Amino acid sequence: MDHTAFQAWLDRYIGAWRSNDRSDIESLFSADAAYYYGPFREPVSGRAAIVADWMKSPDAPGTWEAEYRPLAVDGDVAVAIGESRYTDGKAYSNIFVCRFDGEGRCSEFREWYMERKRPAS
Repeated sequence: MDHTAFQAWLDRYIGAWRSNDRSDIESLFSADAAYYYGPFREPVSGRAAIVADWMKSPDAPGTWEAEYRPLAVDGDVAVAIGESRYTDGKAYSNIFVCRFDGEGRCSEFREWYMERKRPAS
């Protein structure tokens, strides 16, 4: 994994989130992937379970924007930072720690996110 390949994967991640297409989501993860929705939560395990979980409550098209970029890549581990912004005014700062297999599929995904509070008016 390198910065260019990781950015391409992050762009595909956003594309899959936007499309909510099963095959787009599947293409991101290895068959035995573990997806942690928080650093200390139990993972959703296996590509099929990740896809099913992702599609349970998808964000409606046009209700959000996201931008992620590589921060560091070391062998098969990559770290991204970015933001997710929703039309309801909520915004989150994100950190992703991803481990990849030899085919460029994510085998372990951990996310940290923190809501950014809007300034008081």
